[in-house]
Amino acid sequence: MRLPRHRPRLWAAAVLVAAAGLAGTTLVPQADAADSLVTAVAQAEPGVEDDGADCPVPDPGSPAADSRLPDPFRKLDGTRISTTSDWRCRRAEIKELAERSVYGQKPGKPESVTGTVSRTGITVNVTHRGRTASFSASVDLPSGTGPFPAVVVLGGLGADTATIKASGAAVVNFDPYTVGKEGTPRNNKQGAFYSVYGSSSSSGLLMAWSWGVSRIIDVIEQSGGSVLRADATGVTGCSRFGKGAFAAGAFDQRIDLTMPIESGSAGTGIFRGIPGESGAQPLSSAYSEQPWLGDAFGSFTGNPATLPVDTHEVVAMVAPRGLFVMENPHVDWLGARSGSVAALGGAEVYKALGAGSNISYWSDVQDGTHCAVRPEWKAPLQQSIARFLRDSGTAPGVFRVSPAKAGNLSQWRDWQTPTLTDSGTTGGTTGGSTGGTTGGSTGGTTGGSTGGSSAGSTSGGSTGGGPGEPGAVCTAAYRTVTSWSGGFQGEVTVRNNGTAALAGWTVGMTLASGQSMSSLWNGVHTGTGGSVTVRNTPWNGTVAANGTVTFGFTVNGGSASAPSSLTCASP
Repeated sequence: MRLPRHRPRLWAAAVLVAAAGLAGTTLVPQADAADSLVTAVAQAEPGVEDDGADCPVPDPGSPAADSRLPDPFRKLDGTRISTTSDWRCRRAEIKELAERSVYGQKPGKPESVTGTVSRTGITVNVTHRGRTASFSASVDLPSGTGPFPAVVVLGGLGADTATIKASGAAVVNFDPYTVGKEGTPRNNKQGAFYSVYGSSSSSGLLMAWSWGVSRIIDVIEQSGGSVLRADATGVTGCSRFGKGAFAAGAFDQRIDLTMPIESGSAGTGIFRGIPGESGAQPLSSAYSEQPWLGDAFGSFTGNPATLPVDTHEVVAMVAPRGLFVMENPHVDWLGARSGSVAALGGAEVYKALGAGSNISYWSDVQDGTHCAVRPEWKAPLQQSIARFLRDSGTAPGVFRVSPAKAGNLSQWRDWQTPTLTDSGTTGGTTGGSTGGTTGGSTGGTTGGSTGGSSAGSTSGGSTGGGPGEPGAVCTAAYRTVTSWSGGFQGEVTVRNNGTAALAGWTVGMTLASGQSMSSLWNGVHTGTGGSVTVRNTPWNGTVAANGTVTFGFTVNGGSASAPSSLTCASP
């Protein structure tokens, strides 16, 4: 089933976006005039770039410094969201904070955007307040008749284009430097974006690149859909262009699948974590190397704890749309540990929205070459394109974090994940399916993974002594999230069936012969093989009446059989 598309609303107005990158220039040819051009006319109903444009955002003021990650569920007025519908305006708050402090503003859609779409290229013409700019992108179609979903590849570097085309999606090669040129001073930025909004604009190149992707989507939407589908767009990039792809997907809700690769500092890695990660590119270096980030970010490079937002919340801005983050743990400069924390933190929002399988993360790879095509990523890439761009199959929903660069979310947060409802009430808290230190198989070349919705059926329970109600009952239910040759990722949901809160929980399970637990998050375990006991962490031990928490783990070796003899107790 396809995610619902956003549709235009009368209030839709200003929109903001962000993006960035780090790689060589790729020249993009103009569309071939000999092809049958499809002139952009308003024939296809467009999606909505910013679904929360009507949300009032209060002045955030100057938040107190906090070394831990901000609570993505806490609104600027101090209250926490309690329903899934609350997320729309909470996302608008995060977007505003990210624009003000990190990326700079993304202007709303220009007064006029026109262009053409052909089987070989896209042209974009922008007019706004008397200023004009134009740029183009090339199109490489897969076999078949179409219309095709499209993946915009920034700068010629991103997810494997052969796999993208073989999966039935077109490749749109976009040169970001045409809208935001590198090698320019901050007070004299160049490119189509700055031709329209001024060379002294405080918005960084990432925002300019993101704006360019959005204008390409505008033209695709207006083209009538004979070549490219207007409702199925992805974006990808590697290195500096991975930064750009990340920002583009976060700030344009028409993008169905976002795939940043090895984006490093100013990309997915949490800003608060970069300074403490050995060898990672310092924030001051990422800010000064190129004007990727907005001018305002300069005041935070020496003290990211004062930032009102962090990248786990930018990850969350993509939710519940498809997101596949790919990272390289072999190059310290790329800060993959901080990237894993951002993905784990953002995944908590995905899960709260009931879309936990729509985010995937994979850094457990053998080849350390920067921006290499990796066999480990092929299967989840195919699954992601099928699910989010071609309306078939299931999302990968897999987290394979390299043990060498595994971040621990529990060290970075002091907030819990709410159970969001549609009635304005909460039913407890969840620890999330991807909450802490995660590891994957170190086999490296594993390419396959099964869909994230594959469910196990093992469950068990025992009577515990919850506070205020001796004899309260908790139960533990298991499911297999994904599996591969020689291992699997599992998840256990602990449910409080009593009428009073649990003050701690303990789950027992038995792993099959030859199996060994290689990593665990949202819990503390005793033993790695045979009989294994998992207890709560300090921050997820309290479970409200009828509430749940989850913990996850990976297992290597032996068969892929699920754990047996699950028990649950509360001290």
